[in-house]
Amino acid sequence: MKSNGRFRAYCSLFLTIVLVSTAAAQTATEPVDEDVVALIRQQGLENSQVMDYLSWMTDVYGPRLTGSPMIDAASDWAVESLTEMGLVNVKKEAWGPFGAGWTLEHFNVEAKTPHGTFPLMAYPKAWSPGTEGHVSGEVVILEAENEEELEAYRGKLEGKVVLMGDEREVDEWFEPIAKRRDDSDLLDMANAGSPDEGGRRYSEEALRRYRFRRQVASFVIGEKPAAILDQGTKGDYGTIFVSGANVAVPPDAGWRGGPSAYDIPAPPNVPQLAVAVEHYNRLVRIVEKGVPVSVNLHLRVAFNEEDPMEYNVTGEMAGTDPDVGDELVILGGHFDSWHAGTGATDNATGCAVMMEAMRILKHVYAEKGTGPRRTIRIGLWTGEEQGLLGSRAYVRQHFAEFEGWSGPPTALKPAHGKFSAYYNMDNGTGKIRGVYLQGNEKVAPIFRSWLKPFEDLGASTLTLQNTGGTDHLAFDAVGLPGFQFIQEPIAYSTRTHHSNMDVFDHAIEDDLKQAATIIASFAYHTAERDEKLPRKELKMAETAVVGTE
Repeated sequence: MKSNGRFRAYCSLFLTIVLVSTAAAQTATEPVDEDVVALIRQQGLENSQVMDYLSWMTDVYGPRLTGSPMIDAASDWAVESLTEMGLVNVKKEAWGPFGAGWTLEHFNVEAKTPHGTFPLMAYPKAWSPGTEGHVSGEVVILEAENEEELEAYRGKLEGKVVLMGDEREVDEWFEPIAKRRDDSDLLDMANAGSPDEGGRRYSEEALRRYRFRRQVASFVIGEKPAAILDQGTKGDYGTIFVSGANVAVPPDAGWRGGPSAYDIPAPPNVPQLAVAVEHYNRLVRIVEKGVPVSVNLHLRVAFNEEDPMEYNVTGEMAGTDPDVGDELVILGGHFDSWHAGTGATDNATGCAVMMEAMRILKHVYAEKGTGPRRTIRIGLWTGEEQGLLGSRAYVRQHFAEFEGWSGPPTALKPAHGKFSAYYNMDNGTGKIRGVYLQGNEKVAPIFRSWLKPFEDLGASTLTLQNTGGTDHLAFDAVGLPGFQFIQEPIAYSTRTHHSNMDVFDHAIEDDLKQAATIIASFAYHTAERDEKLPRKELKMAETAVVGTE
């Protein structure tokens, strides 16, 4: 019995040695510079400037609608700030042409019944045309489920104020509006498999509804009403989600085809407003009672057509290693926003975090008395809200050619082979809980090591899944390692994303400090490791030109 016990003890000791040796070997293959991490944490958590960057972007230079004079002013501020930080090659890089900018100069709207007048809480949609002075129109509710029902309105909408559909039911909030991720949610993400190839797929029914909504909008615009009002698909208690105006689209336009509201010259259009759901529903109920109601409005806007080009802002810390100094690590987020709020959580938070990460890195390298091995660049993209336009243009300018709206690539440029990683932040104010790996299993052990020092800050989850709709997709589409961080949801979807409540006051300082600290560490270790980050297999387009890199 004693010998068996001694044998088990030896086995246990042997297993322990093997596990420790394995862990040591893993650590040796992907080292973490603990001294630098300590410097990064001290600078990012105790001496942060992230909220000052955020206030400039939102309170002073918000909102930042693509093409507008305000985003031009914000971009000039960013160039000045990055230059003062000590970055080099700071510039505005042109892409486009994009089209016209748009500025809201004056707006008021009210409803009138035989029993009195009351104000409406509403926001004009971006690139909506203005009115010729004050206009007034009788309210008409449009309800159509098919072409026959839509045709019944022909010749009846001119000069009217059209409500796009019936009232929307409003449910009270018995659950928290803002949430953080719990252990169960993070475990589900960690256990998820690779994302499906081909990205998001829509059912035929969903596509049919989408096409019919475009047909309805085109029909109504063609009838020349005084204005179009809608209540959106979500929002209550005065939160209004609002983006861009619709335009008339030809019947044969494809999924992304047809004109845009910001085209030069602007396509024929009518004023369009998003109305607070409670006010919209009141209008519907009054009309349904047979009581006449009209809407009076005055909308003055400016279309900024002098410069149809748009600009990304870039700057960098130049690499110093003679062998890998021209290789790239890029941090980025989209700088543009919608117009009802000041573009705080979408996405000044991401851009402020990336600027703060660069400031932290400048401090760290100054302490070390050296520069980064690889070049570390920041990119503040515009045109994201119109379809990742700025980042896709940047990828096309520097790394790869591709057809249509996005990859796969038809040809690679020399800089494609010099690229290590792109890190993006664009899911609101919530702190980082981990990384979406975008199906790239090879980076998992690397990122796991890099997250280890931040487990006490709540960041430890890796998922093979992807999160869509933001600029890392522009890089991933052409085979470049591009990553978005897992963030706490907070009230991003329920309150701030694309709404009038997207303002500085809903940003969480401690979360943004944490995010900048972790991202600075990821950028540092990416720049300093011996090899570039591993890549997924690159699938070229069938029309690709072989041997262009």
